[in-house]
Amino acid sequence: MRIAARFAALLALAATSAFAQYPNKPIKIIVPFAPGGNVDVTARVIAPALQEALGQPVIIENKPGAAGTIGADFVVRAPADGYTLLMGSNSTFSVAPALNPKNPYNPVKDFAPVASIASTPFLLVVKGDSPMKTVKDLVAAAKAAPGKLTMASAGTGSSNHLVGEFFQDLAGVKFTHVPYKGSNPAISDVMGGQVDMHFDQVTSAGNQVLAGKLRALLVTSKERTPMLPEVPTAAEAGFPSFGPINVTGLIAPANTPREIVALLNAAVNKVLQQAAVREKYAGVGAVTTGGTPEQFTAYIAEDLARWTKVVKDANVKVE
Repeated sequence: MRIAARFAALLALAATSAFAQYPNKPIKIIVPFAPGGNVDVTARVIAPALQEALGQPVIIENKPGAAGTIGADFVVRAPADGYTLLMGSNSTFSVAPALNPKNPYNPVKDFAPVASIASTPFLLVVKGDSPMKTVKDLVAAAKAAPGKLTMASAGTGSSNHLVGEFFQDLAGVKFTHVPYKGSNPAISDVMGGQVDMHFDQVTSAGNQVLAGKLRALLVTSKERTPMLPEVPTAAEAGFPSFGPINVTGLIAPANTPREIVALLNAAVNKVLQQAAVREKYAGVGAVTTGGTPEQFTAYIAEDLARWTKVVKDANVKVE
C-alpha cells in the first residue's frame, strides 16, 4: 500500500509540475545483449507491467555487442528525458568498465540508476551428455591439458567472462575463452558441443538444464536454487569463496531529471510487488529486488570496486 500511495503521489506531483507531460510517448528499454539471455529475460518480464503502470508503450530493443558496452553507450548518449533507458547488469555497470581501461563510459558519472530489479546466481554448465559430470571432473580434465577446454561467454568483458576468469584463478586451471554476442548463442554452441562450458545465469540457462540439453555442475548461490534443487552449490562442490550473483536494473542517462527518475523508480517498485511479476521471475530462477535509486547507485559503486579487484588480482586482460 505504501508503494502504491507513493506512486500515486508522484503522479499527482508530476501533473502540477514541469514534467506533467511525462510520459507522453513510448519508452524504450535498451537490452545490450542478444535476445534470450538473462538481461533480455529480465526486461521482457517487467515491460508489460511497467507499460500498464506508466500508461505508455514500453518497447524492448536489443543492441548487442562488445559485452554490452555498445548498447550501454547508446543510452549514455541518448537525451536525458526518460524515454531511452538501459536494462543494466553487472556486465555493463561494473565488469566491462573494470576490465577495459578504454571503456566508452564511466558507470559512476554517466548513469542515473533508477532501481534494481532482480538478482540471479550463475550456473557452470556443460553439454547434457558431457563426460564431465562434476566440477571435480572438469577441474581434473583442465589440469591434465591446460588450455584445451573451451569456455564460452556473452562477450569479452561480460560478467560471464569475468566469472569464468575468477573460477580459473580459484581452481588453478586455464580454459580457452570463446566470446559470443550474448549468452543465447553461447548456450547454443555448448549444447551443440562446439564449446565445452559456459558460466551463465540461471534465468537464461536453467530451462535448458531442466530439458537435459545442458548439465549444471554448480550454482553460485549460498543455497541450492529451488528451480534446480539437484545442482550443488559452489561450496558443496569445493569452492566456498566462489559466489558471484548477477543483478539487473533499470538505468537512465546521467542528468535525467530527478522527478522522472523518482517516478520510474516508484513504478518499478510498484510492479515488483505484483504476485504475477514475482512468480514470473521465480519461474526463471530470479529473485526480485527493488529499492531506491540511491541504493542501486551504491551497489553499482561497490560492485565496480569488487570486480576491479578481481581483474587486478587475477591479472585479467582484454583480449
